[in-house]
Amino acid sequence: MKKYPIHKSIQEWKKILSPEEFRIMREKGTERPFSGKYNLHFDDGVYVCKSCKQELYESSTKFKSECGWPSYESSIANSLDYEEDLTHGMIRTEILCSKCGSHQGHVFNDDSTKSKKRYCVNSASIEFKPKIKLK
Repeated sequence: MKKYPIHKSIQEWKKILSPEEFRIMREKGTERPFSGKYNLHFDDGVYVCKSCKQELYESSTKFKSECGWPSYESSIANSLDYEEDLTHGMIRTEILCSKCGSHQGHVFNDDSTKSKKRYCVNSASIEFKPKIKLK
């Protein structure tokens, strides 16, 4: 198992994350489809890991996929780790923040994107930082 640069005990994570965020990010849960606050969010900026604030996804890579979760066609270089996930009778690729190991969601093959990938992410795993507009 990988040792992440940011490591906290279960009790420390529970102090900084809501119960739902902890369930998703530390216990590899998922939120109900179409329920996350970033599913239909398309402002200009960057999405960061809710746990450690590492930048993960540029808003320019976000697209409306109709899958029920925020979807991106790519991630910021080196921001994610990938692990095989064989749960729920499926073969999937789990995506985790490379800095703290927080579960983000899964990446799937998707021919509708330039990258041929769809990063399907839980809104509870991310936070949006708007682009600063200069006058």
